[in-house]
Amino acid sequence: MGLLDSLIAGAVQGAFRQLDTSALPSILSQILGRTDLGGFGGLLDALRRGGLDREVGSWLGQGSNMDVSPDRLRHALGDRELGQMSQQAGLSIEDLLAVLAQHLPQTIDGLSPNGRLETDPLEINPDDPGGADTGGGSLADQAGLDDLDRLR
Repeated sequence: MGLLDSLIAGAVQGAFRQLDTSALPSILSQILGRTDLGGFGGLLDALRRGGLDREVGSWLGQGSNMDVSPDRLRHALGDRELGQMSQQAGLSIEDLLAVLAQHLPQTIDGLSPNGRLETDPLEINPDDPGGADTGGGSLADQAGLDDLDRLR
């Protein structure tokens, strides 16, 4: 990886780490809408099937949210889903897992004020498998970081 590639990757990763947490549900919805999971409901189903039923229940229910480690998320989601999410986010799987472990419990808690998941922050059109019209490409591309490729 060249110096410019490293700088670009660092910029994308830094942007995700410094996200305004209020924007995270919308960004995650875009990422999930472009994967086989389809949305937050699909993500929670996959996490439950992967052994995180208690954690998911705590995020949806009233009371405190249980933490989840990146390793447990990796085990629950598997390589296929993580690969799709990582590609859409423009992050390495490790960085994606770190962001999810840090923010997913509070994000799901915020999307489930009545103990159940409300609709996804972005309504995904079932006739459009690419999800909401966001211009295509990874979120890094959408943020204009794809323009940096011309400098290489």
